[in-house]
Formats: sequence, structure tokens, C-alpha cells
Amino acid sequence: MTTISTAIAPEQFPPDVQLLGIVSSAWTSAAVYVAAKLGIADLLKDGPRSSEYLSVATATDPQALYRILRAIASVGVFVEIGENEFANTPMSDTLRSDHPQSTRPMAIWINEPEHWKVYGDLMYSVKTGQPAWDKTHGEPVFPYLFNTNRELGDIFNQAMTSYTHQTTAPLLEAYDFGSANIIADIGGGLGHLLGAILEENPDQTGILFDLPEVTEGAKAMLKSYGVAERVEILTGDFTDDIPVVADLYLLKHIIHDWYDDKNRVILNNIRKNMPDTAKVLIIEALVPKGNSPHFSKIIDLEMLAVPGGMERTVDEFEDLLSSSGLRLSRIIPTKGLMSIIEATKP
Repeated sequence: MTTISTAIAPEQFPPDVQLLGIVSSAWTSAAVYVAAKLGIADLLKDGPRSSEYLSVATATDPQALYRILRAIASVGVFVEIGENEFANTPMSDTLRSDHPQSTRPMAIWINEPEHWKVYGDLMYSVKTGQPAWDKTHGEPVFPYLFNTNRELGDIFNQAMTSYTHQTTAPLLEAYDFGSANIIADIGGGLGHLLGAILEENPDQTGILFDLPEVTEGAKAMLKSYGVAERVEILTGDFTDDIPVVADLYLLKHIIHDWYDDKNRVILNNIRKNMPDTAKVLIIEALVPKGNSPHFSKIIDLEMLAVPGGMERTVDEFEDLLSSSGLRLSRIIPTKGLMSIIEATKP
């Protein structure tokens, strides 16, 4: 039998082939979604399994499942170690439900049909500058997730929690949270980040502020960190008022959801009750200038199409903060994808 080797680096392919690899990546993403939804990585946790075994366990067609796994094994998600037999790789291992940096919820959220169909309307965002989500679903994303389709909202919350798992350790390493007595997480969801910070800093107390429908599971999350008794949960809309007095205000993945006009309202609402010595930490991916590859430039498309926001450069953050009555004091990089933009009163 003749073996044809295709083990060459993508940049060595002709330009047209490289471009086909990019535009066909949606198919790869969809295949990873199928594997994540079926829990294949969990089934391979204890060792290799045949595609026949996996098809029985997941009630799927054996040949079709094999073709899915063969495709994504070719890019390092699983590995085919024998004929029709697959095992986890370090990459696919993160698709396990119990992995400490599990990517499974995010892989599912990105490819859920109600989310994915928004990208069929991406041209609408490009033509109008408005979020395609509103056109696709008839209302903005957050009312849709937290009221209209709460099942999808649960998937979204799980994805955001898993994404926070990936960023928490680098944040804790990069910043001295022990210097603040009261730490407020504004728009903090279920409180995963705040819980992790307070677990590491037993002398601090916290305030979790978000919409009431978002914080419903917060007590259980905070209890899992052993910090529930040190956290006050306040509910409200941060575009109306933020009645919170703290030493440190966290805004993780909040500012990128909106354009500057709405962010100025949020930041001004913080500043109204903010002590003169307090600090605001904006935790986002910074967009580098030029052609440098960076995840921020890709997730920026999600901000364009879904909530109607944007990822920002350092200069854009400086302008936003200045127009909101705050001053950018320093940028603190982390070992993860996020940076910490620290702001104070002038």
C-alpha cells in the first residue's frame, strides 16, 4: 500500500490552499461541537475506545461518528491510535467535563444553532454597525438569553464560567488582590472570579453585583469556594445605578460588550460611589497594533455580531477612561489571554 505523507506546515501550502484551510475551519469547529456535545472526551477519560464502542455509548451512527473523529484527530483533537480506535490528546482532554480548564462549555456555546446562525447575518453588522444577533433573534442577546431562551442562557453561563477558569490563575498571579479590603465584582455573574480571589485572600470581603436573573446560582458557586459568608450579593442594572462602595472594582469581560457611550454610563456609575483611593480593574484582551496574530482580533468579531461591542487597544482604553472621569494608571499583562487595565480617579 502506498502511503502519502501530508505532514507539512500550513504555511508551506500554496496561498489558495491556505485560504481554503481558513474558510473550512467552520466545519472543523462544528465537528468539535458534535464531539463535545456527545461527551466523547469523557468516554475516553480512562483510555482508548473504538469508534464502534463510542457510537453505541452515544447512540450515533458508527461510520458517521468515525468520520467526525477522524477529521478532528487530524488537527490534534483526539488521536487515532489504531484502526477505528481513538484516545484523548492534551487538547481533547480539555473537552472533558471535569477538566479544571474545561473547554467543553465554550465549544458547545460557540456552535449551538441559535448562536451559530447569527454568523449567517454577519454582513448585516458590517453594513450597519449593529449586532446581527438582534436581526436574527428579534431582540438583544442578554434579554434573549436570560428571559426568552433560558436554556441557551444556561449554556452561555457555563461557557463564561469555563472561560473564567482559564483566566483566573494568571490573574491571581499577576495582581496583588490582598491590598484591597472590599472587592466588588461588577457584572460578576455567578461569582466564580470573586470566589477564587477571596479563597486566596481570607481577610478580604466581597460584593457581587449583577442582574437578579444572572445571580440566581451565585450562592452555590460562592459556597463551593468556601467564601459565601464573606460576600454580599446585590442585584441591579449597572446602566441604571451601581450602589457599591469598595476598594477594588472588577469589570471582567464587561467593557468589551458595549460601545463607548454605554461604557461611559457604567464607569460613571462606578465613579459616583467610588472612594478616592479605590481602583477599577478592567480585565480584557488588549488588541495589539499591526498584523500580529492575537485572539482579541477574532473575539472582536463576536463582539461585533452578538452584543454590539468591541475589543480595544491601549489607546482606545485610555480615551474611554479619560472621557469617563478616570485615569489609566497602568497595564498589567498576564500569562493568559487577558490583561489588567488599572484605572483610578485623576
